[in-house]
Amino acid sequence: MTPAPIRLLLADDHPVVRAGLRAVLESEPDLLVVAEAATGEQAVARAAMGDIDVVLMDLRFGPGMTGAQATAAITAGAGAARVLIVTTYDSDADTLPAIEAGASGYLLKDALPEDLGAAVRAAAAGRTVLAPMVADRLMHRLRSPATALTHREIEVLALVAEGLSNRAVGGRLRLTEGTVKSHLARIFTKLGVDSRTGAVAAATRLGLIRR
Repeated sequence: MTPAPIRLLLADDHPVVRAGLRAVLESEPDLLVVAEAATGEQAVARAAMGDIDVVLMDLRFGPGMTGAQATAAITAGAGAARVLIVTTYDSDADTLPAIEAGASGYLLKDALPEDLGAAVRAAAAGRTVLAPMVADRLMHRLRSPATALTHREIEVLALVAEGLSNRAVGGRLRLTEGTVKSHLARIFTKLGVDSRTGAVAAATRLGLIRR
């Protein structure tokens, strides 16, 4: 008896990307795309219908729910669909929130077709698959926890990179100005720099934030 195909939901705000993913995945006899979503909200609602095994999720949808937020909502329930992130973004500012939200895997959009199919099957089976660059970063964080930036420190530094003052950063993240200064002091120590400009440059070079 032939096993039932793995049922997929494609969540991406670009129709061309969804069409490309569908073409690649449906060339595999054991994979079936049953639905598409153009927003995070649509992905959450469609996954809640209970007939999806794996959601292929982008991280950015424009206004509204992010891919990480949609992932957290989808994976919160018992027996929920697995979520495989498929995106162009590989900074810690992107990967950490997605993985913390419950994603079963994280691939970049330049992955080979056979790697994409293998990742979908692994996610459906409850295994984790990470793009090599993402896996390397996570291993570095585990091996050097004293120098790895926390999620909050990355959030602070990303806003500093946008040109926000300490007070503005605090307002955006609901932190006191003193707390922002404390975060920056720890960031400077971890990155071996002595200024906001140096911290932004070092974090960008290391792929910790986007520019």
